[in-house]
Amino acid sequence: MASVLLCLLLAGPVLLVASSPVHDSNNETVPLVLWHGMGDSCCNPLSMGAIKKMVEEEVPGIYVLSLMIGKNVVEDTENGFFSDVNEQVSMVCSQLAQDPKLKGGYNAMGFSQGAQFLRAVAQRCPSPPMKTLISVGGQHQGVYGLPRCPGEHSHICDIIRKALNSGAYTDLVQKHLVQAQYWHDPLNDDLYKKHSIFLADINQERSVNETYKKNLQLLEKFVMVKFLQDSVVDPVDTEWFGFLKTGQAKETETLQESVLYKEDRLGLAAMDKAGKLVFLATEGDHLQFSREWFNANLLPYLR
Repeated sequence: MASVLLCLLLAGPVLLVASSPVHDSNNETVPLVLWHGMGDSCCNPLSMGAIKKMVEEEVPGIYVLSLMIGKNVVEDTENGFFSDVNEQVSMVCSQLAQDPKLKGGYNAMGFSQGAQFLRAVAQRCPSPPMKTLISVGGQHQGVYGLPRCPGEHSHICDIIRKALNSGAYTDLVQKHLVQAQYWHDPLNDDLYKKHSIFLADINQERSVNETYKKNLQLLEKFVMVKFLQDSVVDPVDTEWFGFLKTGQAKETETLQESVLYKEDRLGLAAMDKAGKLVFLATEGDHLQFSREWFNANLLPYLR
């Protein structure tokens, strides 16, 4: 989400310059794969490019791959709005499998929608192995609202809202609008489960894919970051795998209260008991954090 990160970096330069790099005497580093959010691109110097540079400064010698979904930055940005997510995940799986620098495994960090897309990679493509998945404001139970779309003054946000309101679960919208593919309508649960081509699949809503469950549990850690003043993600509980209770749109439930967890359809309960799930919270709006916070809370998982 380029506009959000842009505001962050302009308003809070501490993210890049307020602290000195933390060096480790151990020269061995695990590669890092980044997947950006809606409205952003792999290489924007004010957002993902800055994150990549920061990690490289903090962990000398690390290989950081910031995923480009398309042939260039323009396509990459457009594909964050208008594309088939399943095709994107398949393309990324192929790219990672062909990268010799990742053959020993890698850590992954997804920002906003990029987080659930990387989780799909973990569930569908265990080779090369993903070691730790860090979800920064990801929407693992989807969204039911678009309160502050990045680029509010752009016609794109209006197009998205109209498409979601008129028919999020129609074949045409599902295949071509990224946000519809993780749109989770608690008032139309049957429609969601039947017609969601991405989220309902990776969340085991229709049936239990034992391969997905097995592969996700191969993670050493699954770290989820929630932004307590988030004005972009609705409901914010989805950032910790919680969501609205089915049949209404006011009360929420935690991951631990959900059927997904109680029936352990995805292996999350087992991972929780094994200490593999990490729930972090930070003050601030969507994707807003300081370099100090990043170093103290996320950097340890990248070593």
